[in-house]
Order: sequence, then structure tokens, then C-alpha cells
Amino acid sequence: MIIQTGMRTDIPAFYSKWFLNRLKEGHVLVRNPYDPQSVTRYRLDPEVVDLIAFCSKNPAPMHPHMDALRDYGQYWFVTITPYGRDIEPNVPDKEKVMEDFKRLADSVGVDSMGWRYDPILITDRYSVERHIADFEHMAKTLSGYTESCVISFIDLYQKVKRNFPEAREVRKEDRIAIGKAFAEIGKTYGMTIRACAEGTELAPYGVNCEGCMTVSTFETALHAKLKVPKRKNQRGGQCACVLGTDIGAYDTCGHLCRYCYANTDANQVRRNLRAHDPASPFLLGGPMPGDQIHEARQESWRINQLSMEL
Repeated sequence: MIIQTGMRTDIPAFYSKWFLNRLKEGHVLVRNPYDPQSVTRYRLDPEVVDLIAFCSKNPAPMHPHMDALRDYGQYWFVTITPYGRDIEPNVPDKEKVMEDFKRLADSVGVDSMGWRYDPILITDRYSVERHIADFEHMAKTLSGYTESCVISFIDLYQKVKRNFPEAREVRKEDRIAIGKAFAEIGKTYGMTIRACAEGTELAPYGVNCEGCMTVSTFETALHAKLKVPKRKNQRGGQCACVLGTDIGAYDTCGHLCRYCYANTDANQVRRNLRAHDPASPFLLGGPMPGDQIHEARQESWRINQLSMEL
């Protein structure tokens, strides 16, 4: 099976000590955000966890601890965008993140690395032209360290509207201009551009619209075939991504990016960061009266352990 860590927060950036404790103890407890008394216990054991997927804007805190992951397959999505502190208040300098990306690729291999340049938003400061220029600089810097870059355009969820009221949808002509230019740049630097939950609009311009966290993505990282159980698509059929089984929690990401769908309120995030206990089996809080703990049904999805050509 695959454990996701980054759909609700950034565990490598803010909770690496907690995560390492969970690996040592061999399990994690996850509270259902929509039914708080429902708790799932996941084993963290390479016998049943084929791969751990990360999404991070700052993987650096995990660099000294990569040996703790050596028995697990890994896939790392690292988000690197051109935005400054006006949009991403607490994200480290992008040049440093790119160096951290390259160091991580040297550790886990190119097949386990994906760059995310998303969400794309347009303002007077971040014009179409600037996106294209900055993307080319980043693609040149990361060339040889990944073969995949995922893009998407800003979605105006209710949380986003509240925290970023001036945000606007990206016009179709701008989406096409960016998608076409990025696809051409990707070819130059050996990267496939993948659209995340954007339908097939950019397919005619050379963008792969099959999804980003797909079975084939993880098979390539593992050099093995997977038999993934059928699950309900969480995005209404827009993509073929393997989602779910996330061990994070909402309102815990300290980057406080204004476009974030996972944070409701910055003050709540700060309170949660202060209250976090690295020794707890929960990322946020601890056991509560009335908790119903369910053992997750877990099994390896590998068809075989042999390397394969993909």
C-alpha cells in the first residue's frame, strides 16, 4: 500500500521529529477530519507499506534522517514556485529549495522525484511572461534531477477565497499560453509536464493530462508492478491519482501560503503548531474520550519484487 503524507500538511518541513518517532514506533493514529471520534491506526512497516509519498516545500529537515526511510519505497513531490513572501510567507528561498531538491534526488534517485510548479496564479506581479521566464530558469536548474513537473492552476475553494480574496481564476487563453510554453521548455530539459486535475485542455499542446500521483508514477519509483485496489475517485473522475490514506491533519501547515486549501485560519495554524507533541501518535492532539480506533486493512500491493523496465 501507499502512505500519503502531504495532502493536508507539510510533514518534512514542520513535523520531521514526529514522523521519525512514528517510524520508530511502527504505527500512526489518524483522526478522521469529518468524524473526529473515528480514528484509524496504520502500521508503518515495509512489509505492508510499499511506498511513502511526500509533498513538501522544504524537505531539508529530513536530509539527516534518510536512513530511517531506507527500507521503504519513496516518492517526493517538492513544490517550487516563483512566489515571494507576499504569497508564500514562510517558504524558504527558492534557490536553496532547488539545491535541497538536487541533494534529495542524489539520495533517492531521479525516478523518485517530482517537481510541482503549482498552483499557477496570475497577478500584476506574477504575469504569464514572468511565469514562463521563471519556469525556464527553474527547469534548467533542476534538469537531470527529475523527469516530471506537475502544474495546476489556482482553485478558488472557500478557504482560498477567505484567505486570498483578491485571487482570480486564470483565463483560458493564459492557461493555454502557459501550458504550451511549459511543455516546450520541458522538452528542452528532459521533463514531462503533467497537469493536475485540469482535464484534457492542455493535451493538444504536449502536456500529459493523465494525472500526477498515478499508479505508474509509483511503479516507476519502485521499479515494480503494483496491484492497486479499486477506490472511489476523490476528484470526481478528473484524474487517475492514488489518493487517500493520508496521515496528516488540516490546519497544521506553517508555510501559510495564501492559496492553500488545507488551512482555514492562520491563527489556528499557529495554535496547532504550538500545541503539537512530537511524542504523540497523532500529528495533532492526542486520544479523546469516545475515540473509536479502527485497524487499517493493509497489505503490500507489489506483484513481485523484481526490477522491471518502465
